[in-house]
Amino acid sequence: MTQMPSIPSASKESDEIELGRIFGVLLDHKWWIIFITIFSALLGIVYSTLSTPIYQGDALVQIERRSTLSPLGDLSNVLGVEDFNTSAEIQILQSRMVLGQAVDRLGQDTLIMPVSLPYIGDYIMRRGIPRPSFMEGQPHIWGGESIEVARFQLAAGRRGQVIVVERANNESYRVLINDQPVGIGDIGRVVVFLDGELELRIDEFNAPPGAQFRLFKMPRSSAISSLGSRLLILEAGGRGTSTGVLRLSMTGTDRQEIENSLNAVVETFLTQNIERQSAQAEQSLAFLEEQAPELRSQLKLAEERLNEYRVKLDSIDVSSEAQTAIQRYIAIEGRLNELEFEEAELAQLFQPSHPSYQALMRQKQHLADEKAELNARVNELPAAQQEVLRLTRDVEVTQAIYVNVLNKIQELQVAKAGSIGNVRIIDRAQVGYWPIAPNKTRIVILATLIGCMLAVGGVLLRALLRRGVETPEQIEATGVPVYATIPLSDGQSKLVTRVKHRRDRTGKQVISGILASLNPTDPAVEALRSLRTSLHFVMLEAKNNLIMVTGSSPGAGKSFVTINLGVTCAQAGQKVLIIDADMRKGQVHNAFAETSKGGLSELLAGKVEWQEVIRPTRVPGLFYISRGEAPPNPSELLVHENFNWFLDGFSPEYDLVIIDTPPALAVTDAAIVGKRVGTTLLVARFRMNTPREISAALRRLETAGVTVKGCILNAMENKAAVGYGYHHYVYK
Repeated sequence: MTQMPSIPSASKESDEIELGRIFGVLLDHKWWIIFITIFSALLGIVYSTLSTPIYQGDALVQIERRSTLSPLGDLSNVLGVEDFNTSAEIQILQSRMVLGQAVDRLGQDTLIMPVSLPYIGDYIMRRGIPRPSFMEGQPHIWGGESIEVARFQLAAGRRGQVIVVERANNESYRVLINDQPVGIGDIGRVVVFLDGELELRIDEFNAPPGAQFRLFKMPRSSAISSLGSRLLILEAGGRGTSTGVLRLSMTGTDRQEIENSLNAVVETFLTQNIERQSAQAEQSLAFLEEQAPELRSQLKLAEERLNEYRVKLDSIDVSSEAQTAIQRYIAIEGRLNELEFEEAELAQLFQPSHPSYQALMRQKQHLADEKAELNARVNELPAAQQEVLRLTRDVEVTQAIYVNVLNKIQELQVAKAGSIGNVRIIDRAQVGYWPIAPNKTRIVILATLIGCMLAVGGVLLRALLRRGVETPEQIEATGVPVYATIPLSDGQSKLVTRVKHRRDRTGKQVISGILASLNPTDPAVEALRSLRTSLHFVMLEAKNNLIMVTGSSPGAGKSFVTINLGVTCAQAGQKVLIIDADMRKGQVHNAFAETSKGGLSELLAGKVEWQEVIRPTRVPGLFYISRGEAPPNPSELLVHENFNWFLDGFSPEYDLVIIDTPPALAVTDAAIVGKRVGTTLLVARFRMNTPREISAALRRLETAGVTVKGCILNAMENKAAVGYGYHHYVYK
């Protein structure tokens, strides 16, 4: 066999063909792509419509600069720090203390969930769609149906258990746990179930009998976590600046619940901030009230000692120098007393090694040194003057300190009563009218794009995985010429019916008519006439007038080619005999609306004479032999000398003998018959038989000594993928 010359092709041309083929494949499947894209877009619309909308609300609070309540004024100068930390306030807002109080205030550890229809239940309730008559008695909740639970107390051991409440007849309801009834209660009354573990009071139940709601008491920690996960706190203002203004935002499916939750959080935060401020004032007030009785006792004792001394010495005048020393003592002692109070507060905040604490101690040491120096000067006075000065000093200093403490107590009492904290609510909670999710436009666009990409990807993947031949060039690359390309015939498709017998597991396709007789102008018949012309010149060099038509695999259309080729040759005036040598599944007799009995298998087995097997047809000059009853050994019958005798004896009686054989790769029948014929044709079906499959069939026949003269590409379709790459072979 001479090898076909390779066809040179430039890389650029190959790339153009591949791109053209890809574009053609997409064009061939454009309706599938459009359908899948539209279907995906509709799914996006349905999903975005049925999805529960998510709303967002926000509130604004201001954290003002805190002023430290101290018995002796603001300590910020002493501390050397700025008591203004919004990060700490944010942490407090997100703490379990604040969120827990909000949960308790709103009762958010209780969930009331309607039993809804799958997928569309939420949409029905949101849209207020009323219950249709055929849904009466069903547990699902429809639009306008609601329940109002005034009391729901559940024992700690049963938290996390779902309690189902079902509307009963009249003014009562039924309680179920795990689909088991546990009792019946009256609407508007507190009812106890499960030996006191469950207390319920339902004030309203606006639903028909059979409708159900689920009640669920979640752990308090879970309710706090759920509320905290929906709360977002950010500081308003530019980056790197601390404005002290916090924006609280929260998301959810219920606009009223979002507003209530946000307000509860900010109000709880405000309340606890005031309580913190009041607690600080109360702590300072307690310290001063503890000191006041002791100072009063010290003052009384000092006054008694001074009076006793004066009575003892019968009065004595205090010099101007002593008077000045007393005033100085009062100032030093007063300042030392203030530092004592400041030290008490600093001790609660810092260790003694802290710089602020050390600065205060240095001030105390300086005043102590000044007091010691003043004591040294006083010691130079006469003894009587010294004693009077000391006693007078004790009275004056103690009195000054005591009066100062009483004043501070009054100030702190006023401050405690009017404590407002350093938190101010600027904007209370407000929820947007439009939901922030789902973004319907974005979902529909994404769904459309994804559907289009999936459709295009699926089409290209299918084209990539499908390796069937599409052009004559692919067959000719195996070394066999293509004699004809037969287009796919709609008329032939109508002549093929599926038949299933009781003993068959699956049905099989059966030819129920002859296309060349019923529709002579069909393009497929025109292609067979072209094949008839090509065979006329090929058979001039053949050893006999026998033609074998086979295929590489079932379904290629070899029987269709055999029958209609025989008809076109007979219509051209030739005497033609068609032999159905596929004694396993031959269908030639079905095309002529006859049975297979009395055919080739009986002839080769010697059961009938040759006159009985050759059957005339309605087409002048056309005769055929059916396959006969399916024998157990068809290959052995074909090897028998009876088959050779029959061919040699009757082929001269006809201008053309066309033999239909089983597929070459399935059984050996084609190889046996091929040795006795002069011309062998191989039928390949468009996009079904692969080049590798065709090459395997050719090798098997060549191994048996059979030379395939040519190939027929059957069921060629007018596809854009083929047209763009190989426009020479597109039939129109």
